[in-house]
Parts: sequence; C-alpha cells; structure tokens
Amino acid sequence: MSAVNEVHRITDVGTLEKLYGVPSGAPVEKEIDYLHPHYQRLIAASPFFVLATGGPGGMDASPRGDAPGFVVVEDEKTLLIPDRRGNNRVDSLRNIIANPRVALLFLVPGVGETLRVNGRAEISTDPALLERFGVEGKLPRSVLVVRVDSCFFQCARAIFRSKLWEADRHIERSSLPSLGTILSDVTRARFDGKEYDKGLYERLKSALY
Repeated sequence: MSAVNEVHRITDVGTLEKLYGVPSGAPVEKEIDYLHPHYQRLIAASPFFVLATGGPGGMDASPRGDAPGFVVVEDEKTLLIPDRRGNNRVDSLRNIIANPRVALLFLVPGVGETLRVNGRAEISTDPALLERFGVEGKLPRSVLVVRVDSCFFQCARAIFRSKLWEADRHIERSSLPSLGTILSDVTRARFDGKEYDKGLYERLKSALY
C-alpha cells in the first residue's frame, strides 16, 4: 500500500512550480559551467565528498575522503580523483562504465556551505596519472577524470539544521550497533560478528592506501 495519498501526489513540474515557485535570482545565477577560482578553493579545502552515480542496477552514493587537496583541479573544467582503497564492490565504477554522468557533493569541516558539481566521468589507469596520486609508496588502481558540466554552492541551512559540525552533538560510536553485530544480524549469523569486530578500526587504519 502506498504511503502517499494519490490525491496529494505531485506528478508534474507545473504543479511542483505552483508549490515552490520557479527558481530565480541567486539560486540560479550561482550555477556556472566551470570551476570558478572560489569553487576551486572549496574543493581544495575539502577532505570529503559524496559521489553519486547511476547505472542499470540503480543509483549509488559513495563516500570519498582523504587529506584536503586529494581531489585535484586540473583545470576549470576537469577534476582528477584517485580511487583510494575501499571494499572492492566498485559500485560507482560499474555505474560510470554504463553511464558516465556523476554528481559530487563536497563538504568542508566547520563550514556550512557545500559545493555541488555535476559532470561526466571516465576511469583512467594511465601510469603517469596514477603516479601523481601515490601515497606512502602506494598508487591508486585508477583515477576518475571528471569533466565538469555545472557547479554551484549550496547554502548552509541543512548543516545549520543538522548541527553537523557541533561537537556537543556528536554521538558516541558505542551507542549504536557495532559493524560486526550488524553484519551478523543482516546475514542471519553467516558471519561471526564478534570476530569481525576484533581490531576492526586498527585494520582499517593500517590499510588506508
């Protein structure tokens, strides 16, 4: 049974615009088709972004993080992003092969505004490109080359409402189920949760690259 009463379901842009209005002014003017130097500074300061992709299997949103500057602005229309070590599901990369359109949301710790970038990505294993992103003598397996179609900043309302950066709102990890507990329960005990949890964060920290 649908959670939405069909009488109140919006199914066309005209109805949507009657409710919210037609975008104009700053919300529209701030969107440009290149990386303005101000937008480049936000990217350089960001240690974390979310990469959104879509493919035959559906949508995916993947967290990406490293030291500030790990996303390189090659020029005002191009971003270079090393694919750091992860869980090897490669959901994002599979999607990009099928559909190169991507969206990126950059966050900067302590800053309310975020930066949104839309574009098209390709996966490169060019040795010269990989060498540029070596850390601790280890190279990424591939580098994403993102051609920018549009970008704009998002105002701080969502961050202000969530109080994301306020330390007194941070949650103790122990107040939530451990990853081992989650894994054990969702797989109906096919995995030993306690064994999985042993030294988990130490293992992760020792295998970042």
